[in-house]
Amino acid sequence: MGNHNNFSTQRYCLFLDLKDNPEWIAQYEAYHQQVWPAILQSIQDAGIEQMEIYRAGNRLCMILETTPSFSFSRKQQMDEANPIVKQWEQLMDHFQQRLPFARATEKWVLGKKIFDLQQQLGV
Repeated sequence: MGNHNNFSTQRYCLFLDLKDNPEWIAQYEAYHQQVWPAILQSIQDAGIEQMEIYRAGNRLCMILETTPSFSFSRKQQMDEANPIVKQWEQLMDHFQQRLPFARATEKWVLGKKIFDLQQQLGV
């Protein structure tokens, strides 16, 4: 997951649920095996250096590693101005459901880090 001693990299962990339908979950995973090139480019253009999505049941966890200049608000502005990203998001929205505690405008919910081994060890 990258170099833990590289303080220029920011790491974020976000959560979202999929609709609990095995066929739709399989379709969602299939889309993520061949993400559209324009989407991959938009992710990189936003300052995201690494992105991983994990699934347990219908819960998703996305881990981002970003450049220091990355901001969620700037990424949102870039996404809203990109018709291909809007098309992708609309397609993915078919499979996704908001977390019960998400704000009305929130899709992926940013997790709060509650433990850091390196910090605990004083590294």
